Amino acid sequence: MTGRPRWVLATGNAGKLAEFRSLLRDAGLDLEAVAQTDLGIDPAPEHGATFVENALAKARHAARASGLPAIADDSGLCVDVLHGEPGVRSARYAGEAADDRANVAKLLDALRSVPEHERGARFHCVLVALASPDDAAPLIASGEWRGRIATRPSGTGGFGYDPVFVDPTTGLSAAELSAAAKNRVSHRGQALRALAEGLRARRAAE
Repeated sequence: MTGRPRWVLATGNAGKLAEFRSLLRDAGLDLEAVAQTDLGIDPAPEHGATFVENALAKARHAARASGLPAIADDSGLCVDVLHGEPGVRSARYAGEAADDRANVAKLLDALRSVPEHERGARFHCVLVALASPDDAAPLIASGEWRGRIATRPSGTGGFGYDPVFVDPTTGLSAAELSAAAKNRVSHRGQALRALAEGLRARRAAE
C-alpha cells in the first residue's frame, strides 16, 4: 500500500497514460494515478460540443464509477483551413472505430491541395480535476500548441496526429521529438503544469 492519494485518470489511451504519468512526475505531484480501464470502468460518452464539456463529463463519470478523485483530459487537433476540424472529434475523425492511421490518412487527404503556408493547426487540451463526482468547483486548465500539418507522416514516437504535426521551433514532427522535449512544449504539458499549480494551491488552502 502507498500513502499517496489515489486518483483515477479518465482514459484508457495508452499514449495519453504514458504522457500523463510522466508529466505528473515532472510536475512534482505526489499522487498515485490509476487508469479507469484498470478499474474496469468503460469510457464516458462524448457528446459535448467543446473540449471543456467532454472533459467534465469524463471526469464526473470516472469519479462516480471509481469513488476516487478524478483527472480527465479532452484534447484534439484544430486545423485552421478546416475551420477547426477535426476538433472534439479528433479521435473519431475517420469514424467511430477509426484508429490513428485512418484519422491521419483522412486529414492528409482533406489537405491534399492546401499549400504549406495555409496548413496551420493547433493542438488543444483541457484538463479537469474533481475531488468528487459532484464537485461544484472543478479545477480546469488548458494548453495550446501551435504548428502546422506536414504533407506526410514522419517519426515513430507519440500517438494520434503526432507524425504529421510539425513543431515550429524545431521543425520536427511531434512524433520525432523525445518524450521530454514534447512534454516541455505540448498542449498537454502546458495544461498539466497549470493544473498542478491549482492542485497545490488548493491543498495549501485546506
